[in-house]
Amino acid sequence: MILEQLKRLVGSRYVLTQEAEKAVYLVDGRGEFDSQADAVVLPANTDEISAVVSFCADQGIHVVPQGGNTGLCGGAVAHHGDIILNLSRMNAIIELDSIDNTITVEAGCILADIQQAALDADRYFPLSLGAEGSCQIGGNLSTNAGGINVLRYGNVRDQVIGIEAVMPSGEIMNDLNQLRKNNTGYSLRHLLVGAEGTLGIITKAVLAIYPRPQQVETAFVALRDLDASLDLLSIARNNSENLLSSFELIPELGVSLAVRHIPGCKNLLQGKNKWYVLITYSGATGATNLRSVMENTLAAALGEGFIVDAVISQNEQQALEMWKIREGLREAQTMECVAFSHDISVKVSNVPSLIERTSHQASLLVPRVRPYPFGHIGDGNIHLSFLQPEEMPADQFQTYRAAFTEMVFEIVDDLDGSFSAEHGIGILRTPEMSRYKDPVSIYTMQTIKQALDPKGILNPGKVIPRPKDAHDA
Repeated sequence: MILEQLKRLVGSRYVLTQEAEKAVYLVDGRGEFDSQADAVVLPANTDEISAVVSFCADQGIHVVPQGGNTGLCGGAVAHHGDIILNLSRMNAIIELDSIDNTITVEAGCILADIQQAALDADRYFPLSLGAEGSCQIGGNLSTNAGGINVLRYGNVRDQVIGIEAVMPSGEIMNDLNQLRKNNTGYSLRHLLVGAEGTLGIITKAVLAIYPRPQQVETAFVALRDLDASLDLLSIARNNSENLLSSFELIPELGVSLAVRHIPGCKNLLQGKNKWYVLITYSGATGATNLRSVMENTLAAALGEGFIVDAVISQNEQQALEMWKIREGLREAQTMECVAFSHDISVKVSNVPSLIERTSHQASLLVPRVRPYPFGHIGDGNIHLSFLQPEEMPADQFQTYRAAFTEMVFEIVDDLDGSFSAEHGIGILRTPEMSRYKDPVSIYTMQTIKQALDPKGILNPGKVIPRPKDAHDA
């Protein structure tokens, strides 16, 4: 009876119940969670989502919202008795306004399609992720995605101007405006961004777009040592007139594995260096010669002894080759061996200490483990991985996973950092919420959840620890 009603609401062909047809929606990005659902429902519009959620609220059925299913924290994992509500059919770009510099989209839009639509209008949408060819903007908003351009443009939260969402009752909240100033009470869009579908299902969004960069300069730089990364960052910020858009840390091991496993990757610098940084300057006008700015930055850093070698891209193809290394780091580690990965953030000034402390402790836990830290050092977000020693069997290394996680998060907490920088909480990190998050903050989140979703039907078990978990912590 329940499945028949769902079919009446969205059409029979858009309620998937056979295991083979559900399989692609049940894949967990980390491979750590078993996702199951009685049905996968694919609505065509907001009204259909409203009808489905209203029906499920009446029946007490759990609804797990899902975008491109590229997350790494189990945020779209379902269980028996749940339905998955996948928004991939809602993929329209509704409007692009080049005067107000906004683009209005449905939540199922692929991120790369939004980027391309902006470029076609001589505009730029700055959110850029490794999964941009398959992730959906609704999922990006629900997890407050970061990416490589946070230094210049902020997280995706900073790009959201208006939102439409279906609330846990099935009612539609319409805050889909293009106003840059709208001081009329609580900022409800910001409540939903980062909530991972626990408070409402984002169905449409108005996003900020920007003038298309007319100049982009990229450099691949070999550092003297890890501490020199902060000195180079300071010079880059001071020299660039706020045009620094990316500053990415890459270890020598990362370069080696990318060259080994990712076709087309090559090290553009001679020899081996322990640490590299990828720098990008971008500007929308020709008023500043960014080539000269980049050259001056590197000359100053070389003169101070902060860097030992560098190459500036001579064309777009060479810049793509530089970025291919950075974008291939996670895939390369997966292809190489078992890896324990953590998405953490600390103050930028604490990044060297974080890497040095965790690397030292890791070697005490497992001698000859391979530390593999990389990522957005410019905003303090490091993807901190530890790779299986070459001589240790994978199943033996797996037994240390919990010990590595505890070690990393204890050091992060000691540095007043965050155990989740940009990947979200999902199921994976709810234990850390109980352990490290301020108890009053947890209580406040639980209170909001209870007020908006008293039946607890939207994405249960994600983000927010159960009240007894927080109390016990």
